[in-house]
Amino acid sequence: MADTAPTARQRSPLAHAADRLAAATRSSRGVVRLAELPFLAQVNVRLDAKSPAADAVGLALGLQLPLEPDTVVRAGDLTAVWLGPDEWLVVGRPGTQRDLESRVRSAAGGDAVSVTDVSAQRTTVLVTGPRARDLLSHGCPLDLHRRAFGPGHCAQTTLARTQILLVARDEARAGFWVLVRSSFAGYLTDWLLDAAVEYG
Repeated sequence: MADTAPTARQRSPLAHAADRLAAATRSSRGVVRLAELPFLAQVNVRLDAKSPAADAVGLALGLQLPLEPDTVVRAGDLTAVWLGPDEWLVVGRPGTQRDLESRVRSAAGGDAVSVTDVSAQRTTVLVTGPRARDLLSHGCPLDLHRRAFGPGHCAQTTLARTQILLVARDEARAGFWVLVRSSFAGYLTDWLLDAAVEYG
């Protein structure tokens, strides 16, 4: 039987832009920091939020799935992002998607649940620094002021006319995750780099 294991090394959607992202961070003297967080595990979970399965999944993951719209819950290496009344994106360390899928399916038992590995669908751009909000505000229609979009919030929105999932991280000075479809990642990175010139 033929060996079907992939032999090519994984290449992130923004591998070609790593040097330019680092250069933008240096030229801004850290006022804006840009970097790709490649290959994060991303598992889409759909289930009835009021079912026993929701509590069981929360226990299995070690975090409660957020029930308040546009919020995020983080525990350890896992982050659960609210996408809808019965839908979440669970984000974890690279390579953990199969484990996450298995844990969710096992915890749900016989209850109706949909678990889909969407890790290859998007990449994540980390935008941090004292002027991160200002940078993102140039191309995002949301009010990104801390009072309106503080740590622990998320939104499905647009940035530079590109659909994204924006997450305001809740760790100190952690900035934002910009989750963007891999096919738009290059365009969005070019836009971010162009917008960051102002801070260089």
